[in-house]
Amino acid sequence: MKSLPELLKEAEHLHGRLCAGQVIGVRMAVVGCREVGIDEPQQDRRLRVWAEIDRCAIDAIQAVTGCKLGKRTLKFLDYGKLAATFLNTEDGRAVRVVAREESRELVGRYAPAAREKGEAQVAAYLVMPEEELLLVQAVAVDLSPYDEPGHPLKRVRCQSCGEGVNDNREVRRDGRVLCRPCAGAGYYRSLS
Repeated sequence: MKSLPELLKEAEHLHGRLCAGQVIGVRMAVVGCREVGIDEPQQDRRLRVWAEIDRCAIDAIQAVTGCKLGKRTLKFLDYGKLAATFLNTEDGRAVRVVAREESRELVGRYAPAAREKGEAQVAAYLVMPEEELLLVQAVAVDLSPYDEPGHPLKRVRCQSCGEGVNDNREVRRDGRVLCRPCAGAGYYRSLS
């Protein structure tokens, strides 16, 4: 794997700036990949990642791992937690890596000279010992064939709006096939 400075530079390039979330995300990805036996994540097709938050750290995880939503190797679950799960699809090893809440309280210890909060967090998270910054938990992940990269395995048409729905994302209700929005689980509402 590339060095921490190289990975931080790639993450910064993707995200647009270096911030505390970028540092945490890079460190999460390095640990996650190491723990599941992925040495060169950007070239390794065995890696899948589930991100639990839509913040800066996830851009860093994407930069380090090469996993992408559009390639179906990065999954997003809106849990609002600074956490990600890394899976080696070849042997099933998986870990969930979480940024420890307590790490925020330790920033002053690792960056006492920093004048500004963001600057202090970046400096501290760069040098903070892994066990104080991150919690690593072995987990099991059931990966459905419908969640794998490649062309959709199944496509149905919503019987309400007529739009196509891929890979078992439909809802079956009262004998009808519906997309999630037509079944009442949409994030939008039609104005026409």
